[in-house]
Amino acid sequence: MIKGNLVELRPVIAEDMERLFHWRNDEEAVKWAAGSSLVTYSYVSLDSLKAMYEENVRASRLDDKLKEFVFSVYTLDGEHIGNCDYRDVNPITRAATIGIAIMAKEYWSKGYGTDTLRLLLDFLFSKLNLKRVQLDTWSGNTRAIRAYEKSGFVIEGRLRQNEYVDGQYYDTIMMGLLREEFYQRAKE
Repeated sequence: MIKGNLVELRPVIAEDMERLFHWRNDEEAVKWAAGSSLVTYSYVSLDSLKAMYEENVRASRLDDKLKEFVFSVYTLDGEHIGNCDYRDVNPITRAATIGIAIMAKEYWSKGYGTDTLRLLLDFLFSKLNLKRVQLDTWSGNTRAIRAYEKSGFVIEGRLRQNEYVDGQYYDTIMMGLLREEFYQRAKE
């Protein structure tokens, strides 16, 4: 477990699948987590999530964890509230892509996402020795963009009208953060 001020990151366990099932079938939660990928991210069965979990457990080896890993996000009092991950680790450039989703609505806009992001970034920069982390979101997700910028991410690119959410087009916002920027911000 990786413990922070508000949350701890834990490996995913089988019991997490029931909450994930509930969240991934909640259209509002999925909209903020997945943007225009709502259709492919949501409307999943509990059986398919359990099968995905079992497959991940079988395939879980150290070399796989160096390339990608999913954490469950828990509050310090043991409430499961979402997940975060890293993937597409490039060992040559020491870069990775991350994702974060606080799916339990009662924990939105209360600092849980920021603490989750800080823990994940510190883990990636200090334990996996990454140099760069990147992510993307959609331009209508201003709460996420603020949290990313608060952690030091900068907008590096924009794919115009690349997202379609609630009948409207939005830009895909691509953001990046370098290790030295993250630790400089932590000192401030």
